[in-house]
Amino acid sequence: MFQPSTLNFLKELKKNNSKPWFDSHREKYLSAKTDFENFIEKLIAATAAFDDDIKELQVKNCTFRINRDIRFSKDKTPYKTNMGVYLSRDGKKSIFAGYYFHFEPGGSFAGGGLWMPTAPELNKLRQEIDYCFPEFKKIITSSSFKNQYQGLEMNEGQMLVNVPKGYDKENPAASFLKLKSFVSTKKINDRILTSPLLIKEVAGAFKALMPLVKFINRSME
Repeated sequence: MFQPSTLNFLKELKKNNSKPWFDSHREKYLSAKTDFENFIEKLIAATAAFDDDIKELQVKNCTFRINRDIRFSKDKTPYKTNMGVYLSRDGKKSIFAGYYFHFEPGGSFAGGGLWMPTAPELNKLRQEIDYCFPEFKKIITSSSFKNQYQGLEMNEGQMLVNVPKGYDKENPAASFLKLKSFVSTKKINDRILTSPLLIKEVAGAFKALMPLVKFINRSME
C-alpha cells in the first residue's frame, strides 16, 4: 500500500510539472520515491514466490527514473507523473517478457508481457506461436487469465495490417501473428492504492500472466 502523501505528490506534480516546482518539493519527492521502492521490494518478494526468475532482482534494477527523455518529444514537461516498475530477468532493460506495474492516480494498472521486441525476438515468438498455437491459445483463454484480463491488447498501433511474410493468411493463429507487442493490462482502482490489499491485487495479476511470460521467454532461449 502507498501513503496518501505519495498519491498527493503525483497529483501535485501533474499540475506543476516544472523543474523549479520539483526542486522546491524535492523532499516530498524523495519521500514518495522511498514509499514506492518499499512497495516494490514487497512486490518482488510476492512475485518471486511463483516465478524464480524474479527472485534475484533488486529494486534499483527494475524501477524507472521520474525524469522524462524530452530530446525527441514535442512534450517538453520534464517529469513523468507516474512511477513504474518492470520485473523481468535481467531487470528493466531485459529483452525478456516480464511484469509491469504503473502507479499513477487515476491511471494505475498492472500487467505485462513483451512490448515492441526487436525483429529477431519477434520472429522467434511468432514461430513459437505458430508451432505451439494450441498451447498458446489455452494460456490466453484459461479461466485464471480471463479472470484478470480481457485478453491481449490488439489495437491498430500494435498490429500489422497483413499476416507477416512466411505465414498463410488462413493460419489459425493469424490474428496473433500480426501482433508487434504481446501485452495485457488491468486497471487498478485508486481506492486500492492505499489499501493493504494492493500487494495481493498486483501479484495476483502477475501470477495470472506468468504462463504467458514463460511461453514468450521460452521462444527466446
